[in-house]
Amino acid sequence: MRARYGVPLALTALGTACAGYAAGVEVRSFRLRRVTVPVLPAGMAPLRVLHVSDIHMVGGQRKKQRWLRSLAGLRPDLVVNTGDNLSDPEGVPELLDALGPLLEFPGTYVMGSNDYYAPQLRNPARYLLERARGVHGLNGKNDPAIGVRRNPWEGMRDAFEAAGWVGLSNSRGRLKLAAGPELALTGLDDPHIKRDRYERVAGGPEEGADLSLAVVHAPYLRALDAFTADGYPLILAGHTHGGQVRIPFYGALVTNCDLDTARVSGLSTHTAESAAGSRTAHLHVSAGCGTNRYTPVRFACPPEATLLTLVPDAAN
Repeated sequence: MRARYGVPLALTALGTACAGYAAGVEVRSFRLRRVTVPVLPAGMAPLRVLHVSDIHMVGGQRKKQRWLRSLAGLRPDLVVNTGDNLSDPEGVPELLDALGPLLEFPGTYVMGSNDYYAPQLRNPARYLLERARGVHGLNGKNDPAIGVRRNPWEGMRDAFEAAGWVGLSNSRGRLKLAAGPELALTGLDDPHIKRDRYERVAGGPEEGADLSLAVVHAPYLRALDAFTADGYPLILAGHTHGGQVRIPFYGALVTNCDLDTARVSGLSTHTAESAAGSRTAHLHVSAGCGTNRYTPVRFACPPEATLLTLVPDAAN
């Protein structure tokens, strides 16, 4: 009898322990990663860029709020926020309180689907099924406005703009940093819900800037291809949660977009063809520091922000 039931009981206990750890420990184990990116022109002083993404703020998340406020102690030259700040229609005041110290620094942002629309309760297994069928988008559809509650995102946007952060929803912007360089910024609205309109920003980096950056929430290949073909040296994105639940010694099962799982988070490269031939850009995908309020778990994928130190490219 012991041999017959011992293995199933042990597996059940292990599964319960893993779920408890994922929901009760790791989801609140905030980390800061540090990455060096050789992307600057020769002779330019290093720049410190803080990349935050997928905060998914829900009321009462005090530890997350304290951790976000503490990031201001890094004193970055630039803050890049790649969207999905909300997971609660009532979360805007607490989000702005948490980001308040970072709003004192130069910054830029794009919107994600969860900034516009409140999350819905759904079966997490649908992510796996949609990946197998090649379906991506809110609710597995491309019309997110049907049956979805809207978030009061305008107050968040207004606070970002009042702080001088540059919004990049299918638009361009310029930002002069206190450190001296002038940045040309180009961004897209969220490809995950097909709000991206690359034709509005096409044409490549602007002349006269010290560095050009491309920013998007969800790293869909069509966006990465367009930015890379146009000659942007660095693309910043979020959305994937790093897979959120990863298998030890294997990695992520999903990216929740058409990006391959090998590049689900961290620094990598992306290559695309252009009229001038093959081009390659650096790509940084943040694993984010939150989760959808209905799937508040992380396993082998702790919540994070990243401090990227941009340095001159020796090939330049």
